[in-house]
Amino acid sequence: MEIRVLQYFLTVAREGTVVAAAESLHLTQPTLSRQLRDLEDELGKKLFIRGAHSIKLTEEGMLLRKRAEQIVELVSRTENDIMTSDDTLSGDVYIGAGETDAVSIIAAAAHKMREDFPLVHFHIYSGDGQDIMERLDKGLSDFGIVFVPTDPTKYHSIEMPVKDEWGILLRRDSELAKKKKIKARDLADKPLIVSRQRSDKAPIHKWFGENVPDGNIVSTYNLVYNASIMVREGLGFALTLDKLINVSGDSELCFKPLDPPVYAPMYFVWNKYQPMTKAAEKFLEYFRAEVGDTAE
Repeated sequence: MEIRVLQYFLTVAREGTVVAAAESLHLTQPTLSRQLRDLEDELGKKLFIRGAHSIKLTEEGMLLRKRAEQIVELVSRTENDIMTSDDTLSGDVYIGAGETDAVSIIAAAAHKMREDFPLVHFHIYSGDGQDIMERLDKGLSDFGIVFVPTDPTKYHSIEMPVKDEWGILLRRDSELAKKKKIKARDLADKPLIVSRQRSDKAPIHKWFGENVPDGNIVSTYNLVYNASIMVREGLGFALTLDKLINVSGDSELCFKPLDPPVYAPMYFVWNKYQPMTKAAEKFLEYFRAEVGDTAE
């Protein structure tokens, strides 16, 4: 399976028609169609459902699209890393992060590094812990910020010098909005919107105890902006971290911390067994300086 053919496949998936994809790739339509048929023959699977005016992916095609995007991205990264000049530090640093105000630390370190090395560029990928760790394991990210400790046999980690506070995102016209803090019993009969990563071992689950059964959960989320929309529309109360949604001014929403308080420690992690680019190595130096970490 050639990288070039995977790029052709991704272009067809993006454009939705062979005609548009052929124009984008500067190929003739018969040439592109033949490449697609050869790919299907090689894999022994039908990748497209061909219509009169459009083309759609089959289930196998959607799986290949996800894998092909990762493969092409990794190949592009590898080429850029190898071609980077030894005389002038340049290149790309890829960082995956959950939704947290602690990204400001990453931004501060990146800003200082850019002042010294303006040819270095940063790429931030937002996702939950599962997404972040998957990208680290596949070599698609250099670093990640996660909310749970990682396996020390596989990853290096630095605990971040800040912690986010858990609380409830709710409508201002709710009765609970009158409270300064939210207790577990306040949520016993309320519809809840929680992160899809909810774990029985998480401190927030221990905070709930037996007060909130799973039957209260009406929705899950992996990015809190979408959760905030569900709260705004009255679906329920979102369990989330502070400082992620702007609740100032005339916002319809407000944030209430938990009682007793629950804080989320964070860890800056990277894979022990993935080779690090020069740009990533240098960024790690800037990050360590930003958080006051003196470890070798």
